Amino acid sequence: MNMALAPQRGDATGLARPRLIIAADDYERLQSLARQTMYRLPDVAHQLLEEVERAEIRQPDQVPPTVVAIGSKVSFRNETSGRDQTVRLVYPADADIGARRISVLTPIGAALIGMNEGDSIDWESRDGIVRRLTVTRVQP
Repeated sequence: MNMALAPQRGDATGLARPRLIIAADDYERLQSLARQTMYRLPDVAHQLLEEVERAEIRQPDQVPPTVVAIGSKVSFRNETSGRDQTVRLVYPADADIGARRISVLTPIGAALIGMNEGDSIDWESRDGIVRRLTVTRVQP
């Protein structure tokens, strides 16, 4: 577990990577989910595992309500296109793009987990393009 408190602005990839917070009860499940899907969806599973591993892990009652968690309704702006979107972040079994419920096992879902309102992150979409998004609002 990475317990670093300072924001992480860039790494070996050069992508912006804000500090993340994940509830302890989600940590194990997300880690397991990423490992289970490593052969089926290696790119996004690796991305999710990397995000989970660098997050600060807290007890559920110590996670601020402005942090994106499983079940959160999150509004964000795609800084590349200028488009605003609102989705609910869910586990894969509950995903339904028509209902605006996106899986944490998608590139954007893995990018959103653990972010706080106002944070921005660079993420690589499935078409290989690096995009930037900013979380504008989180509702538990």
